[in-house]
Amino acid sequence: MNVFGNLNLLTIVCQGDRSRGTPSTASLSRVIAGNVGSHLVEGRMTQDANILFSPFRLGDLELKNRIVMAPLTRNRATHGTDAPNELMAEYYRQRASAGLIVTEATQISKQGQGYIWTPGIYSQSQVEGWKKITAAVHETGGKIFNQLWHVGRISHVSLQPGGAQPVAPSAIRAKAKTFIETGYADVSEPRALSIEEIGAVVGDYAAAAENAKKAGFDGVEIHAANGYLIDQFLRDGTNKRTDAYGGSVENRVRFALEVADAILRVWDAKRVGIRIAPVTPFNDISDSDPARIFVHLAEKLSARGLAYIHVVEGATGGARDYAPFDYIRLRKAFAGAYIANNNYTRELAIEALSEKRADLIAFGKIFISNPDLVERLRVGAPLNPFDQATFYGGGAKGYTDYPTLAQAAMEQAPREGTGAG
Repeated sequence: MNVFGNLNLLTIVCQGDRSRGTPSTASLSRVIAGNVGSHLVEGRMTQDANILFSPFRLGDLELKNRIVMAPLTRNRATHGTDAPNELMAEYYRQRASAGLIVTEATQISKQGQGYIWTPGIYSQSQVEGWKKITAAVHETGGKIFNQLWHVGRISHVSLQPGGAQPVAPSAIRAKAKTFIETGYADVSEPRALSIEEIGAVVGDYAAAAENAKKAGFDGVEIHAANGYLIDQFLRDGTNKRTDAYGGSVENRVRFALEVADAILRVWDAKRVGIRIAPVTPFNDISDSDPARIFVHLAEKLSARGLAYIHVVEGATGGARDYAPFDYIRLRKAFAGAYIANNNYTRELAIEALSEKRADLIAFGKIFISNPDLVERLRVGAPLNPFDQATFYGGGAKGYTDYPTLAQAAMEQAPREGTGAG
């Protein structure tokens, strides 16, 4: 339903408030919500939709709504240092109406980098850059977690220290692409980590968690999804080790739990979450029995008191029914909050929350093109389409220049006021 069918409603608000500048979001919302309501069964929208916009207690944090901005790689970090910058601060500030923001994946070390111009959290300049972002989000009343990331085998020698091979649980090359300075390229052949090196990577996670605290984040999310290093250890399609980190379910979750334990020595468990994607084939990842490994992992993490699991349901960015999986069983295995992710619409989100299949809903791509997504979902307004050509790398175009409802209304008002007679 297109609630902008009568743009004159917005024009009236703009013209009435023009002497005072941009119309308030609240005034726009009243007009749009009234228009939406006229198309719906009386009372139904209010009754059903309220749950998506209701506060939620996540650990010891009070979130203002149940909408999460999912991590979105945008490749806008400062060239040469991979430090966050002012442009990134503005991007996150614009989207701080979300109940929780989870940052784009952030490499814990240079070895952990898999794509050009993604931000890190291992140097002082990077920490200082992130401070600008957390300050911007907090000043706008938002909450923000940093997603800690090691890509493992999904990298290229040009991104690695000294041109070294990427690392992985086993020396199996992925049939996948990465993004380097010259464009897309096949990922490089990895080498298997030694036992000693695994311990060093765990230490890198702990150091990154310390830096996230120094940078002013409200918490951290462990990236264990989408075929990156932790996921590579979990799945038997990529983990062919015969030592304490391979073979049995207990062994394959060992690395993930060691990472979690290292981070829990830095952060209270109520400020730590983890992202998983049990059945996604993303980055050439697979497992012969996803339920067995991921339910076991959820039970172990639940015992540690983590705040949430953030679950990509289905194929990342693709079909939600890509492969059968009992997400209700996964939810029951974990005592903390369940964040549902992957191609959720407003209607599907409200349904999932109402049926208690999730506590929070993460939205991804539509947050790129709709900085005021929360308000648009609240009033049922149409969404700006995104420009996929500007997803990765570049400047403000396709990053901080998408209009809010208020800005769109101000642009429309002069056009509505022109014409003959």
